[in-house]
Amino acid sequence: MPFVQNVVAYKSVSVIGLEKNTGKTETLNYVLKRLKTTKKQIAITSIGIDGERVDNVTHTQKPEIVVSKGVIFITSEKHYFEKQLTAEILDVSNHRTAMGRLVTARALSDGKVILSGPSDTKSVKRLIRSLEKWNVDTTIVDGALSRLSLASPAVTDAMILATGAALSANIAQLVRKTRFVKQLIELESVDEALSEQLQEKKSGLWAIDKNNKIHDLDIQSVFMIDQSDKDIFEFGTRLFVAGAVSDKLINCMRAHKKPVELIIHDFSKVFATQLNFNAFLQGENSMKSLFKNKLITVTINPLAPNGLMLNTQTLQHALEEALNIPVYDVMELQKNDKA
Repeated sequence: MPFVQNVVAYKSVSVIGLEKNTGKTETLNYVLKRLKTTKKQIAITSIGIDGERVDNVTHTQKPEIVVSKGVIFITSEKHYFEKQLTAEILDVSNHRTAMGRLVTARALSDGKVILSGPSDTKSVKRLIRSLEKWNVDTTIVDGALSRLSLASPAVTDAMILATGAALSANIAQLVRKTRFVKQLIELESVDEALSEQLQEKKSGLWAIDKNNKIHDLDIQSVFMIDQSDKDIFEFGTRLFVAGAVSDKLINCMRAHKKPVELIIHDFSKVFATQLNFNAFLQGENSMKSLFKNKLITVTINPLAPNGLMLNTQTLQHALEEALNIPVYDVMELQKNDKA
């Protein structure tokens, strides 16, 4: 069973697509199907909404999420009543989303569900911890990489990344972009005590002195950094940015004469180019994250939305060589299962 045994080694795993149509839901369904044979208690939820038949943006058909009997799923009240299976409700939380309260339920039959879980990072973490009362071994989080999302898939212990021709029709460029995301995912993390403190900071730029005391630099957005007359290095060269990490911020850090340690919330907040990111690290600077994570594997969809098909073997080999982790075409795995 390729890579799925590695999933149950972690308390929580997110499945993330680098772009629409890279096969995230197909990957999710494959993982859920194979986890049936592990005899582990599995739970599943989502950051945002997933499982609809039609994409709300592109209006194209989407694969639906299929859960097996015994799986615990967490979704909103609205989507719970739209499920296509029999289930027992375990809990209805006070946490509200735009679609109502969150319902935790156990599937009593196989069927399809629409998932809509917590929309902020703290709630996702709290939800994963709360599932221990039902002896959940592994929670699968249907993740989202979005500038608009307040929740990050980085809160899970490990990740599965779905990439493919929808990200780029050029194999070399596709590999380069995917390798950059892996590099960001595997950034060194800060110690847990400092991470907990910094997670409370929702915006702006902050300094951390040599005694780990946190200082507000009173700069609410990194885009206003050049409008401030404050010396951002007054307390030392360790800085935390709560929001987006832009090229503008990276260039500002690179201009400083002493090595800078830039702490970011998580990899999904980096919107700087790969070129600027690497140039920043070349000058004895460092970048760390609030969350420690592990990329288990990468799955590929060689078919682009416009019908272009990349060579699966060529793409798979190029990614494995660049990433040094297993890479799978989930559609091929599913064919082999049926054979």
